[in-house]
Amino acid sequence: MDTLRVAAAVVNAPIGEVEHNLTQVAHWTRLAADQGVRLICFPEMNLTGYLHTDAAAAWAESIPGPATAALKKLSQETGVTVLAGMAEKDTAGRLYIIHLAASPAGGIHVYRKLHLAPPEQATFTPGDQVSLFQIESLTCGIQLCYDAHFPELTTRMALDGADIVFVPHASPGRGQTARDKHHSWMRHLTARSYDNGLFIVACNQTGRNANGLEFPGNAVAIDPSGNILAKKLDDKEGLLVVDLDGSALEHVRGHRMRYFLPNRRPDIY
Repeated sequence: MDTLRVAAAVVNAPIGEVEHNLTQVAHWTRLAADQGVRLICFPEMNLTGYLHTDAAAAWAESIPGPATAALKKLSQETGVTVLAGMAEKDTAGRLYIIHLAASPAGGIHVYRKLHLAPPEQATFTPGDQVSLFQIESLTCGIQLCYDAHFPELTTRMALDGADIVFVPHASPGRGQTARDKHHSWMRHLTARSYDNGLFIVACNQTGRNANGLEFPGNAVAIDPSGNILAKKLDDKEGLLVVDLDGSALEHVRGHRMRYFLPNRRPDIY
């Protein structure tokens, strides 16, 4: 399997400032491209800013729409697959929290958040499809923040062939530092990678978002053995750039004791 250089972006995403946030996506994507990055992942709802009230409708877009067109153009210009998040409004007026993957070939993959956090449930509709996308020889999934607390979802993605799961967050924590949030993530993200034999790459918003929320900016990459490959814990905007070596997948999946999926007993649970 190939080695893929990816970037996890930690950015500030003010609510409603979509043009500004798109400009920031372009800025960090071009910097990542200069470092040989093939895929960049931005935090949850980084285009519209994160909020969980009906006010999200004011900035929600249909798919396709202006945001998807901008991301497709950026991906084609840079050769980088761009993962970015926003609020979506469908033709029936329902709101979703989504993450987009725009590829240099012009394709757009849409992931709708499946597990809504309790404060989000009055405003948004949960998605109903577990979907994956391809980059080069690798199969990737997306989970959004609260999604990652449900082990069955990662296992389902792994059974469907996922090699990498990207976990964009809009995870606030007033008074928390990036290091505090990192310790919280380590309670579950390492387990998702270790139990399922895949890479996890996660990133968070940072700073205040003009809606009373404050985010500790952190990012992490975890290998299929549950080991931390790299982390960003300085609370500042920036990129965590890491090489995901396909041989790490082969090492785990070729090990009769360390690759657990083939030995599951779904018939009894």
